[in-house]
Amino acid sequence: MILVINLNASLDKRYELVDFAKGKIVRAKSVDNTPGGKGIHVANVDTILGEETVVTGFLGGKTGEFVAGRLYDYGIAGDFVEVAGETRSCLAILTEDGAQTEILEPGPDVSLAELKKFRDKYTELLGKADIVVASGSVPRGVPVDFYAELIEEAHQAGKKFLLDTSGDLLARGIAARPDFIKPNRDEMEALRGYRLHSEEDVVREIRHFLEEGIEMAAVSLGSEGSLVGFQNQVYRVTVPKIDCQNPVGSGDSYVAGIAAGFARKLPIEDILRLGAACGTANALEAESGFVQKKVVAQLLPRISVEKIAG
Repeated sequence: MILVINLNASLDKRYELVDFAKGKIVRAKSVDNTPGGKGIHVANVDTILGEETVVTGFLGGKTGEFVAGRLYDYGIAGDFVEVAGETRSCLAILTEDGAQTEILEPGPDVSLAELKKFRDKYTELLGKADIVVASGSVPRGVPVDFYAELIEEAHQAGKKFLLDTSGDLLARGIAARPDFIKPNRDEMEALRGYRLHSEEDVVREIRHFLEEGIEMAAVSLGSEGSLVGFQNQVYRVTVPKIDCQNPVGSGDSYVAGIAAGFARKLPIEDILRLGAACGTANALEAESGFVQKKVVAQLLPRISVEKIAG
């Protein structure tokens, strides 16, 4: 089973407008409401791929009820801890010029008692899991080293842990040696405290992550694919050119593919292809954190994986 942790779930509201002007009345051409959060995207894609998947975290209030109901409609298995606060909403405003403006609420305040309930829930679910994925931000009241604590518990249980977050959560998490991380160039520069000017600089930092005990470190190159370190090897993963519809959620879909590859015990080259195919398939869809299984299968042979450093 793949256990996905989404501590700061959301209701994602997507507005399509002709234009957006501050201080004016603006009428939306269309509105779409979907369950959101990076971990929920991961769980959705892994469910579509046919993997046994459970997503957990915090949900609260009427918004939390709506998210839980939509997860049920999507066929995503959820096992959440109920909190007194209201689950956040996140707004994406898309205009005809291609610009996207996002408004992200911080999320509910989580009490110590609610944190304790989640830790008990996590311990229970961890016993059934093979792979753990933690994605995204955390709501208020969750300590910055919380992911690190979850990583340590997973490793004590002999379970692989994939971490996809940023800022201090990422820095503290890396210290606990997750099995997978995917920082972008800006996050790597923030972690290291200096600029990365070339691909060679990125490869060097990937190797440093491996030397620090992280099994896999992936760095996205956008439409060019990614650079990935695994154990003692660095790979270049190249994806085909596509007509991108919506890149939001492609990173989450990539993580879902990597998790599915590990769950299936595939060779590393096939794990990397599956991750890249899922990320690319998501970009072909209007909905974030969604892929079509047949499109993923069609993309797999078009993904190039080559060793570039040993």
